[in-house]
Amino acid sequence: MLHVVDHPLIKHKLTIMRKKETGPKEFRELLREITLLIAYEATRHIEVYEMEVETPLELTKGYYINDKDIVIIPILRAGLGMVDGILELLPNASVGHIGIYRDPETLKAVDYYFKTPRLHDKSEIFVLDPMLATGVSAIDAIGKIKELGGKQITFISLISSPEGVKALEDAHPDLDIYTASLDRQLNDHGYILPGLGDAGDRLYRTK
Repeated sequence: MLHVVDHPLIKHKLTIMRKKETGPKEFRELLREITLLIAYEATRHIEVYEMEVETPLELTKGYYINDKDIVIIPILRAGLGMVDGILELLPNASVGHIGIYRDPETLKAVDYYFKTPRLHDKSEIFVLDPMLATGVSAIDAIGKIKELGGKQITFISLISSPEGVKALEDAHPDLDIYTASLDRQLNDHGYILPGLGDAGDRLYRTK
């Protein structure tokens, strides 16, 4: 299911990220900040447990989450720019890495790295990629995570295309997708319009 996190702060920060003159330092900072805001909504389903705590005045009932069961998996390389935003909220989370790139000619997923913590039924897994364009990389990554035993998976992106959302939902109908914006469409080269260009290149100034 698609969830567009429609918040004034996200809209403001995303507009600055879209501007072609925004440099890598500001782009990185904004991506971290927006990821934190999206993650606040994307973690609402996490199970909470009761515990007794003592305030300065009396005993009371409190709640906690087992954030050691949380696994953050960025899709390299652009997904790396989102990791710190979630770790600010969930500092005890484990972090895996999946290296996938989309072949510019065939638009198919090409795997080059895959390393995750041990996954089990209780693992709350958050897969990160700023751009959900064709959906090819996300579909491939989530398929591999499921093969390792991952069941509770949430995908977080900055910008999504209608084509990518449909492809991902068709391939993984049990998935929750959180994004800051559902943009208009893909162009002939698989880039999101209006989009913000290549997130990896803008993060690391590689073009």
